[in-house]
Amino acid sequence: MIRLPILAAALLTLAACQQAEAPVSVPTAEATPAVATPGQAQVAPAFTLTDSEGVQRSLADFRGKTVVIEWTNEGCPYVQKHYSSGAMQALQREAVADGVVWLTVISSAPGKQGHIEGEAARAWRTRNNAASTHLLLDPDGTVGKAFGAMTTPDMRVIDAEGRILFSGGIDDRPTNKVEDLEGANNFVRAALDDVGAGRAVRTAYAQPYGCSIKYPEEA
Repeated sequence: MIRLPILAAALLTLAACQQAEAPVSVPTAEATPAVATPGQAQVAPAFTLTDSEGVQRSLADFRGKTVVIEWTNEGCPYVQKHYSSGAMQALQREAVADGVVWLTVISSAPGKQGHIEGEAARAWRTRNNAASTHLLLDPDGTVGKAFGAMTTPDMRVIDAEGRILFSGGIDDRPTNKVEDLEGANNFVRAALDDVGAGRAVRTAYAQPYGCSIKYPEEA
């Protein structure tokens, strides 16, 4: 009986994501997804992506620094919750000011919700007042799948040695309501605080929530 409210909440979350669009099947990566687990930090997969300015950026470029990766999709109401309120941008500014590299990734495939490229990608940064270090484009979904990213938003915190210390949902309020940001436990901020204080990250994984990433259809 205890699990029924959890199941109901999960069903409501999926329903909200899929309003005004056909259900999207999110492919499962063949390899074990790269996620953080308590006491067993995995090495983040190496990757190179093109950013909104047309410049190639590699995760290896930022070795020696703490890195946050954020998967986003402007059309997702769960993303809109964090951006329309300014909460995501505030966290980005806070992190970047502390020397963290913040990489926002869009893994939406061409023709699918959230996909942008070229001038549209640059306009996205301006329109959303984004404060991330780089906006990276992953239209074939290779990087998203390598990290096991399933939703927007979906988050990773990577340490200076390239290990994933946190993965999953940004906070403990899995809704698309702005008012639920107040009092929420932001796991990314907490992980960054732990890293900055030189202590182990207390929450290594949180159940991701939001809209499914709009990956290409599987062959």
